[in-house]
Amino acid sequence: MALRADMDALPVEEKTGLPFASKVKATWEGRTVPVMHACGHDTHVAMLLGAATVLAGMKQDIQGTVVFLFQPAEEGPPAGEEGGAKLMIRDGALDNPKVDAVFGVHIGPGDPHELNYRPEGFYASSDRITITVKGRQTHGARPWAGIDMASVAADIIQATNQIAARQVDVGVSPSVLTIATINMGFRQNIIPEDLKMEGTMRTFSKERRADLIARMQKSVTAIGDRYGAKAEVAFTQPYPVTYNDPALSKWVKGTLEKASPGKVDDNAALVTGAEDFSMYAEKVPGVFIQLGGRKPDVPAETVPVNHSPYFDVDEAVFETGVKAHAFMALD
Repeated sequence: MALRADMDALPVEEKTGLPFASKVKATWEGRTVPVMHACGHDTHVAMLLGAATVLAGMKQDIQGTVVFLFQPAEEGPPAGEEGGAKLMIRDGALDNPKVDAVFGVHIGPGDPHELNYRPEGFYASSDRITITVKGRQTHGARPWAGIDMASVAADIIQATNQIAARQVDVGVSPSVLTIATINMGFRQNIIPEDLKMEGTMRTFSKERRADLIARMQKSVTAIGDRYGAKAEVAFTQPYPVTYNDPALSKWVKGTLEKASPGKVDDNAALVTGAEDFSMYAEKVPGVFIQLGGRKPDVPAETVPVNHSPYFDVDEAVFETGVKAHAFMALD
């Protein structure tokens, strides 16, 4: 069986004020950016290393083989590159030795030491959205002589939000469309000819995913046509729904109770976050579990969530994570 930890960071400037707060900078898709473990992947590595230390010290008691998967690029490789679970699988991470089951643990802002999951679909599928628009550059004082890219961007964002909130039944299947970056222009008095916007799509069914892609493509193209611009949208880096094997989900509850007695929830809410752990679970039965890491003195309603520059966790919960890994392996 395999235990997996992801180990990449994010282009986020850490603002926690901790004495060990990250000061690192790196290059991401051609830009120099600050770097922070804003999703807790450093804690995942710490917990899996702890479990590896425990299990390595009791090899004689283990009636099988434990594979430790330390995986980079779960957050997605740079555009045009490959990485993450997809590349790990291609390179034989599940084949030598052959893996029969895989487990993963992800820390978050939930109640400390709580372990929660659900059978079948748990985390959403995701796609990277890239919208490109080619217009006609003009002086900022003469917008009628070109194509106003700011208006194009605003209309696309409004249409995207309208699709997500008004055109599909979110009660039948949750879904999210988010535009997170807008890049255009270099000077306040020049309307540029190029616009690029990026975002993410989250769905829980293949049918909803196909429907949203079709609606987005139709909407973006139509808005571009209306302004006399060429507008296109592409969907890349797809992650499937993170699917927890029902039989394995039922079995693992007793094991997790040993790791955190009275704090196991096997009927957790759907999570619109996404995980490329899902790619391992497509190949072999798997269960993905969340570990609550909120500091006890931080109110639940104000705790910074994953991907926040203020994200921080209670290091005392690492012991629960180590126990969860170790007991799942031994059992």
